[in-house]
Amino acid sequence: MLEIIFKVIHLIIAVVLHETAHGLAASKEGDPTPLRAGRISLNPLKHIDPFFTVLLPLLLILSGSPIVFGAAKPVPINPFYFKRGRLSFAIVSASGISINLLLAFIFSLLLFLFPHNTVLSTFFSVGVWLNIILAVFNAIPIPPLDGSRILYVFLNPSQRRTFDEIERYGYLILFIFLYFFGDIVFRIAMPIANIFFLIAKQMIKIGGI
Repeated sequence: MLEIIFKVIHLIIAVVLHETAHGLAASKEGDPTPLRAGRISLNPLKHIDPFFTVLLPLLLILSGSPIVFGAAKPVPINPFYFKRGRLSFAIVSASGISINLLLAFIFSLLLFLFPHNTVLSTFFSVGVWLNIILAVFNAIPIPPLDGSRILYVFLNPSQRRTFDEIERYGYLILFIFLYFFGDIVFRIAMPIANIFFLIAKQMIKIGGI
C-alpha cells in the first residue's frame, strides 16, 4: 500500500513538472500560448487529466503491472511563434523527457544519501524507476508522445503529412504497441537506472558524503 501511495505521488510530481517544462521551453522559444493558458504552473489541477493522470495509472498499479505510466493534459503550443522553427519544436518536445531524467537522477542521489531509512529509500527508489519509465515511454516515436514530435522535426514534408494522418490513430497504435511490446520500455529503463545509480554512488563517494 505504501508503494502504491508513493507511485501516485511521484506520478503527479512527474507529469506536472513534465508539462511545466514543456510550457517553460515553449515560452523561452517565443511562444506565449502556455503562459496565456495558465499552464506554466506547479498547480497539479492545471495539468491533471482524469483518465490519463489518475484512472489509467491507478488501474495499472492495482493490476500489478510492471510498467506504470500516465500523462497530463498536453500543454497548448503554437509553433508559429517559435523563433528557431524546427529546432525550437525539438527543444520543447525534448524538455519533458529531460525533466523526467533529471528527476530520476536527483532521486538516485537522494537514495544513496539515505540508505538506511527504509521509507525514504523506497520513496526515492520509486521516484527513480517511475521517472525513467516515463522518460522512455514518452520517447517512443508514436503520436502524440514527445518522441514522435522530435522525429517529426526531421521528416520531409511528404513524411510529415503521412505522420499527420497516422496521428488520428495514435492512441490505438500506442496501446497495441504497449500490449505486445510493453516490456521493451522496462528493458530500456533498467540499464538507464543502473547507470544513474552508478554515477550517483560515485558522486557521493567522491564528495565524501
